[in-house]
Amino acid sequence: MGQAIINGILLGGLYALVGVGMNVIFGIVKLTNLAHGDFIILASYLSLAVCTSLGIPPLLSLVIVIPIMFFIGFFLQSLLVNRVISRGPEPPLLVMFGLSIVIQNLLLSFFSSDAQHLPTKLDTRSITITDQIAIPTLYLIEFAVGILVIFLLYLFLRRTYVGQSIRATSDDTMAAKLMGINIKTTYGIAMGVAMATAAVAGILIGMGNNFYPTTSSIYLIISFGVVVIGGMGSIRGTLFAGIIFGLALLLGAYFFGTSVQMLCGYLVILVMLIVRPQGLFSK
Repeated sequence: MGQAIINGILLGGLYALVGVGMNVIFGIVKLTNLAHGDFIILASYLSLAVCTSLGIPPLLSLVIVIPIMFFIGFFLQSLLVNRVISRGPEPPLLVMFGLSIVIQNLLLSFFSSDAQHLPTKLDTRSITITDQIAIPTLYLIEFAVGILVIFLLYLFLRRTYVGQSIRATSDDTMAAKLMGINIKTTYGIAMGVAMATAAVAGILIGMGNNFYPTTSSIYLIISFGVVVIGGMGSIRGTLFAGIIFGLALLLGAYFFGTSVQMLCGYLVILVMLIVRPQGLFSK
């Protein structure tokens, strides 16, 4: 059980990283990004292409993949979503659903449906604590990177002019517009930031798991779970929600078997929706 608890906490950093981009878009643009899981897997494939062509390790490919994903998010928001966002919640939802289908089919065309894995030796290494407990090195890295990204995102939203503009737009769109903030540009930056966090999550996922063009649905569900547990718009809540979700999965696997571990995560989401639908840390 001690090993399951440690692994659950460490995986919580990765799950928080998976969900934080969804939370940013939920809280700021008020958009349900049905393509969030596909963007994460897209980042995994972009990292694979960069690593294969340049011969660099996956973590180093972050330097290339993060800017690419940021600009993809910015231009998709500016060219597609902003054109329909004023027409109600349904058109942007359909746009994101369409993007999900397009991304999956593009990845199938370029990379086939074969399983892929980012080349790394970190997934086989661990730090031995006792005879029965060892900390997987990759899990430790994922947890540390998750905390770092969420901390930097928190500072960005609190301490920078662009971040404060994003928060102002989230709180009151009309007041932000009257203060001279370009709402559509702010939405584009917010989507770019969400995509940058998805890039980090996608590379870490690709280092520890096999991925396919169609495996995006599981990460979309995880991101929804993190948002539901932590609360919409709460960056701090995202980290705690990721840890709770990770513990639910790993302890569920420990007590009931790996075949029902995702069910345990879904039950936690269901209980949260019944008991506190606004999330643990929502304002």
